[in-house]
Amino acid sequence: MQISAAEFKAKCLKLMDQVRDYHEEVVITKHGKPVAKLVPVSQKAPKSLFGYMRNSVKINGDIIQPIDEKWDAEV
Repeated sequence: MQISAAEFKAKCLKLMDQVRDYHEEVVITKHGKPVAKLVPVSQKAPKSLFGYMRNSVKINGDIIQPIDEKWDAEV
């Protein structure tokens, strides 16, 4: 949504509630050119995917040494 600075000034509190409730951004313009953006605040930062499975895998035995089983990759 785009709105002029004069209209934003008149409807500021209503627009702030709208942005909070509907998570819509409002671009504020002056003379038809964007100068600012009103965006909703995220409640909490998204959890990082890096390291989320830490300590969830257990290695039993040696995983590097070859095993004594024959197999064919062209099945």
